[in-house]
Amino acid sequence: MPRQEIIRKAKQDKRAGKSASTQAGEFVKDEIDKIRKGKHGARSTKQAIAIGLSEARRAGVDLPPPRKGAKKSTRRSAKYAYEVGQGKRTPKRRPKVSRAVERVLKKEPRSIASRSALSKQGKSAAKRRSAASRSAAARKASQTKGARVRSAAAKKAARTRARRRS
Repeated sequence: MPRQEIIRKAKQDKRAGKSASTQAGEFVKDEIDKIRKGKHGARSTKQAIAIGLSEARRAGVDLPPPRKGAKKSTRRSAKYAYEVGQGKRTPKRRPKVSRAVERVLKKEPRSIASRSALSKQGKSAAKRRSAASRSAAARKASQTKGARVRSAAAKKAARTRARRRS
């Protein structure tokens, strides 16, 4: 169960007009933090992200399940989590399954939450998208920022660009 603080941050993002994936990002970040603190591990960075997204759906973030392309079992699981979050389904408590999952996750490695592992995952995910798609996402993201944040981001971009040239 996600902490109330995370749910509050996600609701704050929603009020600010940010996308559902940005709201879900709070839950993903929390999951990464849990792994870094050693509460449990994960088999891969993708799994850690998937756990975070599932928690977001169950908490009521309007993040629909993936369309065709994802595994059938993944789609079904995401659909159930989404329905729970939208109040269309009452979750069945399964303590045995919950304990079993917890036990398995505790044995998984923690290294998947390292900066380099997350960077590698982000780069490979971006590589699968077109330049136009990435550009459109950046443009959309800049609209939800305030003037001060936009200015700070531009300054940082200029700094990193200058650093890359030298």
